[in-house]
Amino acid sequence: MIAFLTENRRWLATGLLLAFGSSFGQTWFISLFAGEIRASYGLSDGDWGLIYTVATLSSAALLLGRGSLADTVPLSRLVIAITVCFASGALLMAIGWSVWTLGLAVFLLRFCGQGMFTHIEVTAIARWFVTTRGRALAITNLGFPLGEVLMPLPVILLIGAIGWRASWGIVAAVLLVVFVPLFLKLLAQDRVPRGADGPAAGSAGLGGVHWTRSQALNHWLFWALVPFFLTPGFIGTVIFFHQVHVSEVKDWSLAAMTPGYTAYAAMTISFLFVGGWICDRYGPALLLPVLMLPMGLGITLLGPLDMVWGWFLVLALIGISQGLVGAVTGTLLPFVYGTDHLGAIRAMAIALMVLSTAIGPGVTGLFIDGGVMFPDQGVAMGIWCVGLSIALVPVMWRLQRPV
Repeated sequence: MIAFLTENRRWLATGLLLAFGSSFGQTWFISLFAGEIRASYGLSDGDWGLIYTVATLSSAALLLGRGSLADTVPLSRLVIAITVCFASGALLMAIGWSVWTLGLAVFLLRFCGQGMFTHIEVTAIARWFVTTRGRALAITNLGFPLGEVLMPLPVILLIGAIGWRASWGIVAAVLLVVFVPLFLKLLAQDRVPRGADGPAAGSAGLGGVHWTRSQALNHWLFWALVPFFLTPGFIGTVIFFHQVHVSEVKDWSLAAMTPGYTAYAAMTISFLFVGGWICDRYGPALLLPVLMLPMGLGITLLGPLDMVWGWFLVLALIGISQGLVGAVTGTLLPFVYGTDHLGAIRAMAIALMVLSTAIGPGVTGLFIDGGVMFPDQGVAMGIWCVGLSIALVPVMWRLQRPV
């Protein structure tokens, strides 16, 4: 492992930084400002959820059309352009003066952070590594839980000290002053894909073919996987988006809830490596039927558990699923479709994931406005997770044979 880290440190650091930097556009980060944003603009839970939904849907649509840039534009140029755009969204959040500027800021944060930073990271690592793809993704995907465990408490303290708008100004400065120079240095050298014994050409998918986007869309497998692409993003988003609401309903303070991020991150990190090892050794399809079960259990328990430690348990169970999902999604698409058109195909999957994160806050926010508290909505989500797990069993079996 030490030799692997040393030999590939530049590329692993790039992926890790992209994953970590995506935090500024992730729902859990933006939701830390939810109370202040709603108060400043006079928004209800449903209003805020609707704005978030529209902005995120728009970012998903743009990602679907521009995700193929990861196949055609050198990463050294693409990453810098997206980072500057990302900083612009954070700055607009800091100086915004109306609901319209708020929506535009959220759109930029979602498109650049959750959308393109995540898309570029997973696509680049999947293309750069072949036989060690699962291990490499497990390492670089650590950036996601590291952000979730390291940022919340300092951000909450920063908001209390200088205000929510100035805090977003700090985010913009960090992206421009820290991230841009680091990316310029890391991406100054191009990467040759690595196979088992040295340099390798892009790896083909099932049938020895590099599938195009149209071929993927015209095959049953992609559509069979659509619920899998949608569900983790939906549940993983709403649990963090409504954390302020949960704290109010359960009478928990946000400070008391903060250690839940540590439980979430610990489980995510642990099962990223477990999932990566399984994917490299046995293939990613094997895990499909079990991915959603811990998440389903966790979201179901949110309703009946009234002590704050229940929040830690819920996030720990969701973290198990998110760790496994991170390993599987990073390896499954190149395994099935190959790497030549991976950016275009992955853009569809990422757009679906972003779509689910857009729908989630809006739908659950409307239910909250209608009197159904978010913890009580967890039972329906848990039932869905069990049903999806059962439905993915035949997909797993089909992937064990030529498709």
